[in-house]
Amino acid sequence: MKFPVLAITLDLDDTLWPFAPIGARIDQVLFDWMREHSPATAAMYPVAAMRELRERSFRDNPHLHFDLSALRRLTIQEALENSGASLDLLEPAYEVFYAARNQVECYPDALDALARIAARVPVAALSNGNADLERIGLAHHFSFQLGAREHGAAKPEASIFHAACDCLGVAPAQVLHVGDHVEMDVAGAMAAGLRGCWINREAATWNHPQLQPDLQFDTLTGLADWLDANLDAADADASRST
Repeated sequence: MKFPVLAITLDLDDTLWPFAPIGARIDQVLFDWMREHSPATAAMYPVAAMRELRERSFRDNPHLHFDLSALRRLTIQEALENSGASLDLLEPAYEVFYAARNQVECYPDALDALARIAARVPVAALSNGNADLERIGLAHHFSFQLGAREHGAAKPEASIFHAACDCLGVAPAQVLHVGDHVEMDVAGAMAAGLRGCWINREAATWNHPQLQPDLQFDTLTGLADWLDANLDAADADASRST
């Protein structure tokens, strides 16, 4: 399939890097820090108990689902309060979490493909998560980063996709959103009037009842190859018409 793409919005977690190893490392790093700085908190909330507390905080605070940093602080605060620890530890504990959260290991194909894609069209990071591309060292590939926290609403809300298009200065129909999640990324983008590309690394089955992705690849390299071919063909067509 060929269609015009003047810009790309790109999901981060589980698109550029897998999140599961990050999540596991965060849990362990935070527990180790608590064991040193607040043994009572570590004793009350070992890794599994802290994870359960975090999941409950997420369920109980749907109004904060767009702000994962606020939810994380809320979880740490509750753990400190319940264990009788000082709330002076809240921000240091959060910083320990956030440093670990931004230690990512990209998929083997991702960095080369991202560089190729960014050399062809502007790329904006569009994420519900709280990764910091400056800390990670990848910000130079992106025109900007727009997170759900900064925008005030999360994917699949149309407003966050439209805000990214406005910042790019490109009409939604000429923006391709790329991500791993069927609903939040691909279906959400397409419902907002963007094109949708599904990065399906796990050979999953597409399960949306109404929509089909415009593009589907198992790596970002597939998208980079498609973009090269699509844009080269468009350039050739333009040359023949002049």
